[in-house]
Amino acid sequence: MKLDSAPLGISGISQTEIELEPKDSTDFNLIPAIALPVGPVVADSPQKQQSALVVFGTTFATIFLAEIGDKTQLSTLLMSAESHSPWVVFIGSAAALITTSLLGVLLGSWIAGRLSQKTVEKSAGVMLLVISLMLFWDIFTSH
Repeated sequence: MKLDSAPLGISGISQTEIELEPKDSTDFNLIPAIALPVGPVVADSPQKQQSALVVFGTTFATIFLAEIGDKTQLSTLLMSAESHSPWVVFIGSAAALITTSLLGVLLGSWIAGRLSQKTVEKSAGVMLLVISLMLFWDIFTSH
């Protein structure tokens, strides 16, 4: 962990005035100086807090791109075409997506409070690998 500290400010005294000035060989005159911190010491964390706008934009872009052309969107498209009530289908599908997103956020918050980020990332990677292997297994055994 790297600590960034602000330089010390010397109230009203220049740097050259702080030096030792010998009057004679046995006497040193020290000019007093009071060192005051200019700013707080801040730890440089590897995970900096992101602004709400950055988090929102990243989340929106990720989910938007992931949802384009998936089975949920295709199902919504078909329901809208069949029902001839596109706004009712929109409201129903939006409510469903909001509810599933809420469940994901609540579950994610619960997991984050109990497991480290590395554990969650490794677990997600293993789960995606297992799902991929199951899909490949299904493809190879169905032919």
